[in-house]
Amino acid sequence: MNETILVIEDEVKIARLVRDYLENAGYRVLVATRGDEGLALARTERPDLIVLDLMLPGLDGLELCRRVRQSSQVPIIMVTARAEEADKLIGLELGADDYITKPFSPRELVARVRAVLRRVRGGEAPPELLRAGDLALDVAAHAVTLSGQPVQLTPTEFALLETLMRSPGRVFSRLQLLEQALGEAYEGYERTVDAHIKNLRQKIEPDPKNPRYIITVYGVGYRLDA
Repeated sequence: MNETILVIEDEVKIARLVRDYLENAGYRVLVATRGDEGLALARTERPDLIVLDLMLPGLDGLELCRRVRQSSQVPIIMVTARAEEADKLIGLELGADDYITKPFSPRELVARVRAVLRRVRGGEAPPELLRAGDLALDVAAHAVTLSGQPVQLTPTEFALLETLMRSPGRVFSRLQLLEQALGEAYEGYERTVDAHIKNLRQKIEPDPKNPRYIITVYGVGYRLDA
């Protein structure tokens, strides 16, 4: 069965253009032009990925992202006309996996969709379990537990944590994390890593303000302490 993409975009011409390009790429596409309609489709259709505009009638994109994340880790790509870094970071902190700024090339969006879905699917690697203290990451099952309790991570958070756990004690720069965890073709700016790390700490650290696992190396980047 073809993977399903939910496009939530209030500009009808853009929504149709994105739908056409995604369908030509082999995806099943659902379209909503209002935030409340998009949220309903996200809950009933369970898409494989959501393309989400931030400026929406009915329910704005940031609030929609927040509500989706309450019950689902479906990958989300934000679409925004806003150029300010703060808006992008807010969306990433709410759990979005990537973003693209208008005006954008439909081909670029399709490439982003493919890249995010590739990260979700992962490779054909043999079963592997990574451990650091009470933290365990099962690569094959795409699952994380803390003291035996499951931890729900977005695909991007999982990829970043896996990269850090594969090399405990190694200091990664933000750029290295972007390239190794998200792929060299990832075109996000380096500071997006900070937003994802903040989310990770909220989920895996006993005290996020005094992290036990993911340590900031000021002026350099991050490392994982085993």
